[in-house]
Amino acid sequence: MGDAHLALAGQTALVTGGARRVGAEIVRHLHAAGAKVAIHCHRSQAEAAALAGELNAARAGSALVCQADVLQVAALRNLVADVAARAGGLSILVNNASTFYPTPLATVTGAQWTDLMGTNLAAPLFLAQAAAAELKRARGLIVNIADIHGLRPLPGYLVYSTAKAALIHLTRGLARELAPEVRVNAIAPGPVLWPEAELDAAQKQEIISRTLLQRAGSPADVARAVVFFAANAPFVTGQILSVDGGRSQRW
Repeated sequence: MGDAHLALAGQTALVTGGARRVGAEIVRHLHAAGAKVAIHCHRSQAEAAALAGELNAARAGSALVCQADVLQVAALRNLVADVAARAGGLSILVNNASTFYPTPLATVTGAQWTDLMGTNLAAPLFLAQAAAAELKRARGLIVNIADIHGLRPLPGYLVYSTAKAALIHLTRGLARELAPEVRVNAIAPGPVLWPEAELDAAQKQEIISRTLLQRAGSPADVARAVVFFAANAPFVTGQILSVDGGRSQRW
């Protein structure tokens, strides 16, 4: 990880949704920078255990798994307390867990609203609340994983886009609430990993054609930005970093 190598030694990072996809890449990069990592999962326990095993083989006692449904607000305080007790504290919280699916206006339901707002907005809020004391003690950091569609809505994904827009606003609000001890920033990724509901080649090419760098990014691009905030940005808070290859410059 270049200059960030072992820059996070002695710190503990909790990454929600850390077992798979972008979350797992964030976990690997924070671990490579020296942090102890708490890999949160809900249903992906096998993947989380495999990732923790891989990281513990590289550095003994450096990774642990924690399980919780982030929609259950009461469970979030227990999640933070469990991580802090097992790891000896908490200094970095990465709110990465998310749900993503279309909600056209004509068919959106109350259950979809509750689910999408719960994972993308309520969970980051109540995790920040639960972790505030530990993070203040550590003079730590929160990184929220937002989306460029929190800056401009994605057609057909009204609730998801609204939740991510609110997460961006929450980031700025938390930066004020938790200052001066805790820094709070967000990353707004663009096309770094295609949705699991696969897009066809034409859809992918249409997205890439409206990206200044004319290519898709990767989960590592987001993970490197998280490490930047954690290791190299001690005077940065309340900021939203678009990691999108210039996609947000060509709507």
